[in-house]
Amino acid sequence: MSDEDPGPDAETAPGAAHGPPQRLDKWLWFARIVKSRSLAQKLVGGGHVRVNRDKTTAPAKLVRAGDVLTIAVAGHVRLLRVKAPGARRGPAPEAQQLYEDLQPRPDPSAATSPQDAATPAGRAAATIGADLPAPARREPGSGRPTKRQRRELDRLRGDE
Repeated sequence: MSDEDPGPDAETAPGAAHGPPQRLDKWLWFARIVKSRSLAQKLVGGGHVRVNRDKTTAPAKLVRAGDVLTIAVAGHVRLLRVKAPGARRGPAPEAQQLYEDLQPRPDPSAATSPQDAATPAGRAAATIGADLPAPARREPGSGRPTKRQRRELDRLRGDE
């Protein structure tokens, strides 16, 4: 047999229908879920990744196309289906071709308020602070307020 001819059992080999397997830490890095491969190893080693609902702590665990990954990263949980193994760590659009996001991120402009009466936490928040004004909100990443802004906030709150 030559190197070009995979042989008659190539189609019946386990995992042949789903493509070649790839190390989990390497795939997470190629798919740009984490910034470095060592961070991917720490993420998996810390038990923050599940492969097909099974928690794994082995960065060398092999993943194939069709596997579903549950990843707790950056303060939220991502649910991804592996579409293909990665060949390199390319640009973000190329990396997004490696997976399908099964849990699309919510639109920040359509975020629900904590006083949504449908949830027990929302009902509790609605009854506890019903007579209090909403706290002042700042856009995340807008930095510290200036002295002038602090004085305006103090006047608003009545703390003068």
